[in-house]
Amino acid sequence: MRIIPLITAATVTVGTYMFVIERDRVMSFARGDGPLFASAQAETVSTDTEISPTDTFAAAETVPVKTPTVLSEETGRVKVVALRSVARTIDSAVVLRGQTQALRQVEVRSETSATVLSEPLRKGAHVAKGDLLCELASGTRPSVLAEAKARLIEAEARVPEARARLDEAHARLREAEINLNAAKRLSEDGYASDTRVAAAEAAERTAIAAIASAQSGLQSTQAGIQSAAAIVAAAEKEMERLTITAPFDGLLESDTAELGSLMQPGSLCGTVIQLDSVKLVGFVPEIDVNRIEIGALAGAELAAGAQVKGRVTFVSRSADPETRTFEVEIEVPNPDLQIRDGQTADIVIAADGAKAHKLPQSALTLNNEGQLGVRTVSTNQVVDFVPVKLLRDESDGVWLSGLPEKADVIVLGQDFVTQGVLVAPTYKEAL
Repeated sequence: MRIIPLITAATVTVGTYMFVIERDRVMSFARGDGPLFASAQAETVSTDTEISPTDTFAAAETVPVKTPTVLSEETGRVKVVALRSVARTIDSAVVLRGQTQALRQVEVRSETSATVLSEPLRKGAHVAKGDLLCELASGTRPSVLAEAKARLIEAEARVPEARARLDEAHARLREAEINLNAAKRLSEDGYASDTRVAAAEAAERTAIAAIASAQSGLQSTQAGIQSAAAIVAAAEKEMERLTITAPFDGLLESDTAELGSLMQPGSLCGTVIQLDSVKLVGFVPEIDVNRIEIGALAGAELAAGAQVKGRVTFVSRSADPETRTFEVEIEVPNPDLQIRDGQTADIVIAADGAKAHKLPQSALTLNNEGQLGVRTVSTNQVVDFVPVKLLRDESDGVWLSGLPEKADVIVLGQDFVTQGVLVAPTYKEAL
């Protein structure tokens, strides 16, 4: 019976030795990269049935992904399967999410204070440009307009009188100049006194002053005409504000103002929207904004399932300060008014083709910095990591950019190797 405690003690001693003294070797064996694992694999390879690279790939497809990759018997390198991929040109459309927006939407508001006299139009009604939306009471505005017109007529009537005074002043100046010349000649011959010459000069200066006064009177009269005309125009404009009309063809999105309600400047008469053409509005990331051109063909699928087509009409030049995205607008015809304002839309905008590789989704991996990429095999069979950009995701693979024209991409075993590791690749051609 004493043999059992001895066996137990021996087992505990060996286990303690292995997990304390030989801990590194045990952990390396568990990870599959130590000499113990290599020797175990060598024994497996040396069995009666020899494993070919093709058989290794076939077996790897049926084994879970976390199964360690087999080492090459001859070189000791990790066996991987690489896909010989050649870049192809694809239509790299820009995909974004947005919404529909009315081509035009205006809140028609009052510009004056008055009471509504017209019956209200109900929302949903079609209106044409110039149709009456709200009619307001005129109040004393017609009297103000009539008074302004009368003052204008009065100001215009003063113009002939002012011009006559100016003509009279010019005549008096000519008379004073003649008298002055005569007085100077007589004075030179001794037939007139200096007093007479001085009186003639004073008369000339008086005539010049009269001309200036007459010109000022004429200008004042003309200014009065302009002032009266401005008052008339303001009164007429105030009368025009009593009739509020539709600015363009469209639909009423709200009822117009109710009969008898008091309108103040800025009060809402009604909201008119134009939907015979609609805009698709979305926001594109800054990495894709340069791929979108004005006039580019675009399509969208609405949340209800309808599909529409149009062309890009606007690409913002400034980014949204919060999202760092750029606004894009696409105009779409809507003759039957089936597209409504504010519907969600998945938008696809055509862009220039790009070179890309189609690879299995399983080929994607991350490096230590968290970059998305693939591992490739160089000409000297050394593993390299290449960052990639996902362009399109399909059911049978993904389209990636960032790789050279030709690349040998590891599609099996990429998670068991790192950059700079020597491998023994088995190649297969891309479909």
